[in-house]
Amino acid sequence: MEREKALIDRRVILPLARAELANHHGVRAPRAIILFGPPGTGKTTFAKGVASRLRWPFTELFPSHLTVDGGQAAALRDFFASIVEIDEVVLFIDEVEEVAAARGGQPVTHAVTNELLKLIPVFRERPRHLLICATNAIHSRDSAFIRPGRFDYVLPVGPPDETARAAIWRNYVTLITDADVDIARLVEASQLFTPADIDFAASKAAQLAFERAVSAETSAESSLTSDPARATIDDFLGAIADTRPTLTRAIVHQFETDIDTYARM
Repeated sequence: MEREKALIDRRVILPLARAELANHHGVRAPRAIILFGPPGTGKTTFAKGVASRLRWPFTELFPSHLTVDGGQAAALRDFFASIVEIDEVVLFIDEVEEVAAARGGQPVTHAVTNELLKLIPVFRERPRHLLICATNAIHSRDSAFIRPGRFDYVLPVGPPDETARAAIWRNYVTLITDADVDIARLVEASQLFTPADIDFAASKAAQLAFERAVSAETSAESSLTSDPARATIDDFLGAIADTRPTLTRAIVHQFETDIDTYARM
């Protein structure tokens, strides 16, 4: 996914990693960004990759865990108060829609969204703090939440193209089998697959080969010295056929529309 990697590297990682040079050129290093795209496209992986490249601690806030006697807004406030004490950190909030839906809904949701809107500017004051929020549906976020000043960039993370799918498949095939597998056939068969879908299909192919080896061991013809065959192209293609893609043409179309409407790069 070269486009996404290059964009995140240029806009996010380099200005933070080379802060003095960025400041010399008048470049403001980002303090908060949003990654948006269909489910399973690797937004969490990208967030962890940013922390790894910066060599900053990575911590994740799970909105569903914000349950205390004082309510979700109070729990959110307490969490951010603990984070501000850390010298450098990448804070990741996945499925941020759970705490930043468009206001006008339930009073509790409204209160939590308001609290988060107040906490982000305080978080941004720390120079080596980065907030990364991820959402599957940028179009349902509160407009005040995604505006400039709170988030520096709103970056799309889309489904893998053919080149990306080939790279992902090549990685799994190398790990799973020593057979000669035609990667191009896997790429063609896995259109609309996300990285998560490919991971599932590859695991399924490995499982098929494993079960076949177990069955062979128990058969009368099995030899203790024989090396059971590992996954074949047919195993991979069969696993792909049995995997329901996360994406649909409608989801991809909505994502492309969201890029035109909401992306800030």
